[in-house]
Amino acid sequence: MITSARRVSADKPEVQIAFSLDETSELKDAEDPLPSFPDLEQRLQPVLPFRSLKESIEVYKNHCKIANEFNQVKHEIARLEERKRELMAELLEDERVSMEFARLEEECRTLTEENQSLITVHSQCAQQLETLRVISQKRQSSS
Repeated sequence: MITSARRVSADKPEVQIAFSLDETSELKDAEDPLPSFPDLEQRLQPVLPFRSLKESIEVYKNHCKIANEFNQVKHEIARLEERKRELMAELLEDERVSMEFARLEEECRTLTEENQSLITVHSQCAQQLETLRVISQKRQSSS
């Protein structure tokens, strides 16, 4: 004889169940170790079946199956949320790198323009120097 007492909800009185099991094959698998769902809220935990009722055992098995699926989905959601956080961090880093790249491109453009200006000024100064040399040589040769 097996006796079990359980409160289904806070507003309902405690239910006591007493029954004995035959060695019938259709109920034998109900004697397997009961699955545990530690991550599942207490109110969602499968309620032990009346082992003498086949329908109760089927409902219990279905509830356990759903609880397993729920647990798997819950873990998958947690994994996906972690992946989302990783991707968001990568996105932020990519945006930072992109902004730095844009800044460096602008700096390169500015320096290239400045370099072109300096090359032009250098060329003009070199021309003026050459002109002054020619004028200086003409003065020295005419003196």
